Amino acid sequence: MACNRPDYLQRTVESILKYQKAVASKFPLFISQVLVVAISVLVFSIFKCVGRNFLHCSFQSQDGTNGEVKKKALSYTQITFMQHVDLEPVRTERPGENVAYYKIANHYKWALDELFIKHDFRRVIILEDDMEIAPDFFDYFEAAAKLLDTDKSIMAVSSWNDNGQKQFVYDPKALYRSDFFPGLGWMLTKSTWMELSPKWPKAYWDDWVRLKEVHRDRQFIRPEVCRTYNFGEHGSSMGQFFDQYLKPIKLNDAHIDWNSEDLSYLKEDKFLTKFGKDVASATPVHGSDALLKAHNLDVDVRIQYDNQGDFERIARQFGIFEEWKDGVPRAAYKGVVVFRYKGSRRRIYLVGPDSLRQLGV
Repeated sequence: MACNRPDYLQRTVESILKYQKAVASKFPLFISQVLVVAISVLVFSIFKCVGRNFLHCSFQSQDGTNGEVKKKALSYTQITFMQHVDLEPVRTERPGENVAYYKIANHYKWALDELFIKHDFRRVIILEDDMEIAPDFFDYFEAAAKLLDTDKSIMAVSSWNDNGQKQFVYDPKALYRSDFFPGLGWMLTKSTWMELSPKWPKAYWDDWVRLKEVHRDRQFIRPEVCRTYNFGEHGSSMGQFFDQYLKPIKLNDAHIDWNSEDLSYLKEDKFLTKFGKDVASATPVHGSDALLKAHNLDVDVRIQYDNQGDFERIARQFGIFEEWKDGVPRAAYKGVVVFRYKGSRRRIYLVGPDSLRQLGV
C-alpha cells in the first residue's frame, strides 16, 4: 500500500521484472492503483495470473489521478495503464477511522472482480507495491497452485511468514499449514473469490479474511523463509511493527527446484499426522524460565501456554509476533506456533492448551 510513492513502485516492479521475464507467458502482470483523495494516500496492488497460456500482457489500473506514479508506471513498456476513478466520499463506521482502509478494501474488490470475472483467470497472486520478491517466487507459486487446486481445505497460498525474521528461520524448503491468513504476497482461486466477493468488507479486508466465520476451518500455506520482503516503512499502517518485525525478515536467496519437490506432505491428513508427531516428540519445557531452559537444550522443545496473555508473555521473551486475531496467534496451526531458535535447526513449539488434542496426540 503506497502513499504517493513512485520510488516504491519502481523498486517493486523492477524486482518483479527481474525474475518474471523467463515466465512471462505464465505470469502476466497487472498493476492496480488507488488514490485516497481525502488524505492523499496512494495504494497499489500488483497482480499476476497463473495457469493461463497466453502471451505476456501487462496492465496498470489507477483509482485516482496521481501524476508522478502514473508517469513512473507508463515508463515500463511491459505495462498497460488502466484507470479506475473512485471519488465518492468515504463514510467510516466509527469516528476518527483512517479512510485509507476503506479505499483499500474497495479497490481490492474492484481489481479482483476485474481479474476473476472480466478476465476469467483461474488463479491470481496479489502483491503490494512495497515488496521485493525472491528468485524462486514464481516457481514456488506455480508448484503450490497444484496443491491449491486439489486440496479444498486450503483457502490460499502465501509467500509470507510473520515470524520469518533471520533469527527464526533455517530451512528454505520448509512449508507449513496455518490457521492465520498471512497476506503479503498470496494466491487464491476464482472459486474462492466468487465466494468472498459478494460479502467483501468495507474496510480492514485482511483482518476480515482472518475471521473464523470467513475462512471456515480452511487453512493457508506459508513458507518458513519468506518469498517476499516488505520494505514499506511508510504507508497507510504508518510503519506499524516495521523495525521489529518487517525490517529483519529473511528473503530467500537459496535456489529451490520446486518442480521436483513433493508437496503432498502439505495435504490436510498427512500434515496433521506429521506435524503432530513432531510436536509430540519435542522436549516439554515448563516454568517462567522457559527461555533459559530452551537455550540450554540442544533439541526441539515445546512450551505450553494457557491463554492469550500467557502466549504474549512467552512470545515477548523470544521476540516473535504476539498478536492474535479471532483467537488465533499469527502463523499458528491448531494453536501451535513454530519457529527456529537463533537461526539453527532447532525448533521451538509454543503449544496451546488444546493443541495436542487437535493434533491427535
